[in-house]
Amino acid sequence: MKDKTIDYILRATWQAVARMYNEEAGKYGATMSIGFALLSIDKEKGISSTALGPQMGMEATSLTRTLKSMEEKGLIVRKKNPVDGRGVIIHLTKLGREKRDLSKEVVLKFNEAVKQRVSQQKMDHFVEVAEVINELIAEKQIFATEQPEAEIENKAK
Repeated sequence: MKDKTIDYILRATWQAVARMYNEEAGKYGATMSIGFALLSIDKEKGISSTALGPQMGMEATSLTRTLKSMEEKGLIVRKKNPVDGRGVIIHLTKLGREKRDLSKEVVLKFNEAVKQRVSQQKMDHFVEVAEVINELIAEKQIFATEQPEAEIENKAK
């Protein structure tokens, strides 16, 4: 991937990982999103629907579709929040817990396959670079000093 931009490498790699997970999940009638949701739901306590979206980094509409599909497949049940009756807590069913364990095995298998081919030092550097990228984005340090052309033109007038 020589001479590729960082964002291209990240995107191409993530798309390959997503295809791999979706292909594996498809064998079980699921999707990568369903697997990720299963792993994000606490096995014992469940999770509020409002907390799940941000935890997964999913938009509300995508999450709603995923949860509906999971409910139809018998993986989750929604229960009223006992603390706040307006909210909903999502709980895994017995089948959901089984599929969660399967999803965890798939993720661990992927991690192990990568770790067998990449030294610990390179993994540490990879994590370090990813953390720097996330910090730059979170702190809005990439485009913060640039001003849109229209804004520059308005100031010149």
